[in-house]
Amino acid sequence: MTIAQSVCLDEENKQYSGTGGVSKGNAHASFIPAFMDTETGQVELSRFSDGRIAPCHMLDGLPDSWITGRDLRGRVRNIKNTVVSGFVRLEQFFTREEAARFISNYS
Repeated sequence: MTIAQSVCLDEENKQYSGTGGVSKGNAHASFIPAFMDTETGQVELSRFSDGRIAPCHMLDGLPDSWITGRDLRGRVRNIKNTVVSGFVRLEQFFTREEAARFISNYS
C-alpha cells in the first residue's frame, strides 16, 4: 500500500464493519490486532508508539524497517506494500477476511 496507511485502515474498517474483520467484532474471541509482512512472514501485534499493545490497528508502533514514510510530526504515513493488517489468535495470524469468516462460524 503506497498511499497513506491510515486511510487504508479506515477503508478496511468500513469494508469489514459489522463483521469479525474488525476489532469490535472479534475481541470476544481473543483476536488481537496485528500486522504481517507477507514478504518475510514476520507478524507484529499492533502497538502504540510507546510499545504498549493497542486494542485496534495502529501504525506508529510498527518496526522501523516496515515504515516507508512519515509526516512532519514523525507519525507513520506509509508502510511497505507487503504489510497487511489482520489479527492474531492463539499465536496464529488471520487476515481480516479470515477473521470475519472465523467469527461468522464461531459459536
